[in-house]
Amino acid sequence: MAAVALLRGAAVVRRSPAWHWRLSGTASHCLARGFGLLGSNPADGVAWTCFRLDGRALVRVRGPDAAPFLLGLSTNELPLSGPPTGAAQPSARAAYAHFLNVQGRTLYDVILYGLPECTEGAPSFLLECDSSVLGALQKHLSMYKIRRKVTVEPSPELHVWAVLPCVPQTSETAPLEERVEGTTMLIRDPRTARMGWRLLTQDDGPALVPRGQLGDLQDYHKYRYQQGIPEGACDLPPGMALPLESNLVFMNGVSFTKGCYIGQELTARTHHTGVIRKRLFPVKLEGPLPASGVSPGAVVTVTATGRAAGKFRAGQGHVGLALLRSETIKGPLHIKTSESQLVAVTAVVPDWWPTAAK
Repeated sequence: MAAVALLRGAAVVRRSPAWHWRLSGTASHCLARGFGLLGSNPADGVAWTCFRLDGRALVRVRGPDAAPFLLGLSTNELPLSGPPTGAAQPSARAAYAHFLNVQGRTLYDVILYGLPECTEGAPSFLLECDSSVLGALQKHLSMYKIRRKVTVEPSPELHVWAVLPCVPQTSETAPLEERVEGTTMLIRDPRTARMGWRLLTQDDGPALVPRGQLGDLQDYHKYRYQQGIPEGACDLPPGMALPLESNLVFMNGVSFTKGCYIGQELTARTHHTGVIRKRLFPVKLEGPLPASGVSPGAVVTVTATGRAAGKFRAGQGHVGLALLRSETIKGPLHIKTSESQLVAVTAVVPDWWPTAAK
């Protein structure tokens, strides 16, 4: 009940740009109408849609050496941990990052959360990951722990929720504010403002969010594919995906000024050469699809020349992600399905990407 009161009482939004965010009309329109999350009727009194992400799991990393331990493995700086400092500009309590192998390829994509509690001055973090690789991630962390004073343990008692706005935000929209207390965390998604908020709690998500309702998980995946957001092992196959081709820079997932980490060399060299020939693009599929959908790894072909443009990675219905050579995305593309049918493919450049990437 304390958590409910805490979040329902969060009625004042900070005016600092670091604390206030707004979805563009295009993105909000996609949420409200494109996938029919609510029927887009403001009179319904519903402002937020909450999606329980059972495909995501949490690992707790704590101990005196937790911060340097994670810094040596992840591509990004760590979020703030420990009690609030009272600073005028609060530091981020969430960060997006990848763990890489020694060849510089992605093993696991994670969202790191800095926890407020400290045991004997030791910081504590939660790592959100794909539930299918939970055991592999724990093994990966344990392999590099060596003699560090670090404890790695799962947190099955907490559930991960995504919280997205249902309609374009107005002065009447129930505002949200970042809150971290007890077993409940409401944090802005660090990847992009288009992905709204992350809620970690033992309780029911919609009950904690003012004017919130439960959403269909398929709508969440369709929306993030449309925004070009990869998430989990299907979108980022362990040991295969390259972080910069997966748009890690666009999603605020890498620091090129932090200390060394596993897999840094290739990532830094690629960044400084400025040459990234392939990217993970959102794609729209047109035409009859197989009952099981388009197979991951299906070749995307340039229709005019018959040359390979890339490969389909993953999707939901008629939207998905494909790794494509950038110079091919403007031409007509297609995929030949296992049933020998041609499915037209249209690559999309999300409007939230940096202008230089368009």
